[in-house]
Amino acid sequence: MFEKQIKQKENMADKKISKGFFNWTFLGVFIAGIILVNVIASLLYRRVDITEDSRYSLSKGTIAFLENKSNFENRLNIKIYLEGNLPAELKHFRNTLEDKLKEFKQYAGDRIEYQFIDPNAGTEAEQQELFRTIYAEEKGILPMELVYMNDGEQSKIMIWPGAEIDYGGSTVQTVQFLPGSTVKKPYNLDAITDIINNSINNLEYILISSLRRAIEKNKPRIAFLQGHGELNYSQTQRARSLIAPYFAIADITLNDSLAALDNVDGLVISRPTKPFSDKELYIIDQFVMRGGRLMCFLDALYLSEDSLNTKGMTHTIRIQTGLERMLFDYGLKINDNYIVDVNCAPKAVPFSKQSLIPWFFHVMASPTSHPISRNLEPVSLKYANEIQFVGSSKNTLSPVLTSSTNSNATGLAPLVNLAMPLNYGKNPELIGNPNDEINKRCLAGVAEGYFESHFKNRIVDEFANNPIAKYKEKSSKEGKVFLIGNGRFISNSYDSMPARNGNGFMYRPTEFNDLRMDPELAQLGIPIYFGNQEFFQNLVDYMMGENSVLDIRSRQIDIHAIDKEKIKQDAKFYKLVNLLFPIIIVLLFAFIMGYLRKNRYAKNR
Repeated sequence: MFEKQIKQKENMADKKISKGFFNWTFLGVFIAGIILVNVIASLLYRRVDITEDSRYSLSKGTIAFLENKSNFENRLNIKIYLEGNLPAELKHFRNTLEDKLKEFKQYAGDRIEYQFIDPNAGTEAEQQELFRTIYAEEKGILPMELVYMNDGEQSKIMIWPGAEIDYGGSTVQTVQFLPGSTVKKPYNLDAITDIINNSINNLEYILISSLRRAIEKNKPRIAFLQGHGELNYSQTQRARSLIAPYFAIADITLNDSLAALDNVDGLVISRPTKPFSDKELYIIDQFVMRGGRLMCFLDALYLSEDSLNTKGMTHTIRIQTGLERMLFDYGLKINDNYIVDVNCAPKAVPFSKQSLIPWFFHVMASPTSHPISRNLEPVSLKYANEIQFVGSSKNTLSPVLTSSTNSNATGLAPLVNLAMPLNYGKNPELIGNPNDEINKRCLAGVAEGYFESHFKNRIVDEFANNPIAKYKEKSSKEGKVFLIGNGRFISNSYDSMPARNGNGFMYRPTEFNDLRMDPELAQLGIPIYFGNQEFFQNLVDYMMGENSVLDIRSRQIDIHAIDKEKIKQDAKFYKLVNLLFPIIIVLLFAFIMGYLRKNRYAKNR
């Protein structure tokens, strides 16, 4: 009996030893597993985006751009000057920026490197030298001075919210993430929360645009045609500045030269008022046959707004340049009418009982699902002509902008009268069934594919067979032709200033961005935002085949406003939940583990 007890004790001791060995082994394996997972996680960057609008995922265009090794002949290094002791809001911005760059490296690999630098580190002399270098006399990164509360005291800090991009061994590009502050006018940190959030939402676009500019070697050439009463340089300065970082911009006149467009990739014809000669049409036609990108902003009618405002009505006059006949052969037709739409901007009428009237002729054009206009704000088109797709073309013909379902077309060359909107009452219906999708009218369209020459069967064989003429009956490359029934929507107002050399004047666009808002309406306190600026950028990118930023601009990210009333009512409840819920979870877990442990050892006894 005594020996049996001894054996039982020995067995129990062995069991305790083996159980202890197992527990310690399990603990060691568990700790080693955690360390291994953390090491792997530090080397690999992965995250899952479960948001409805995929706001934390890179667009397809960005991924394609980063994966294309031919875009990066040299290693690209990004130096970001956002490091050090930063307020929480800026620390969040800095971490978000790093997350975005980690995602970039997932696809670009070691072709992109980045480093965060504290500009306030080092001696004062070293700091001042760095400041001078990155500031570069206002040509580099602009500093931002911030005032914020820290532990109940007001603190001030100067940051450099930007980056330098080095490519091929030299700095080729600077990036400004947040705006710089003016002298003695620092920003209050609480007042720039919206600016920081907006920059976070636009980080992908800011970065990919900067990378495009940094690696660009041979910029495609876009020419603005002159010589037929088109919008001049001063009237298109703002539109040109939007695309100038990515394309070589020039003005060009044909001068009856068959080689005038030989080195041009894209041609912009904006609001011509004078006829084109057959030879000029031939030069443009052959440009399209060679795969050139043609962008036409045309007015089919002339209307004097001064006469309309003075007399209350005015006639319209047809504008016939000859381009409309050539575009017809490409599948695009512009009609000599105006589209009127209930979805419109108001117009001030000083001598009327009603000072503001819904001006049906100022259409707020609706974007379609096409990449050029998808998810943009409505595009402002004053006195827009209807576009139709014609012929039995095998090419792709796509509407880009349309009117709303409650819209209609006027007759040809109509009489425009300010009293027209007043005849429709408070709930105007411009057409029967105002909710029917079939009522939408096309205001802008694009034709893509292989075209037949407008001059097919129209020129003599002697000219067609002449090698100097370089005549092509059909497209040798896939081309794109864009047409919008409005010539003025990319124009800007401008003012003059004396030239630096003292000879004559220079012209510059006014500070007011009339590609975003209407100046007359803004003066009346009616801020209606337009998508004209982004539309023009998207249009040029799409026509020139640069799609890396189209998806980013077209992405719809819904920023849901915080319900302040709900916060006031339920703030205490959510504070208690945040405070007590983690404690309850820990206590509940401890109770369950204690209960299980007690039962386990009670059974072993």
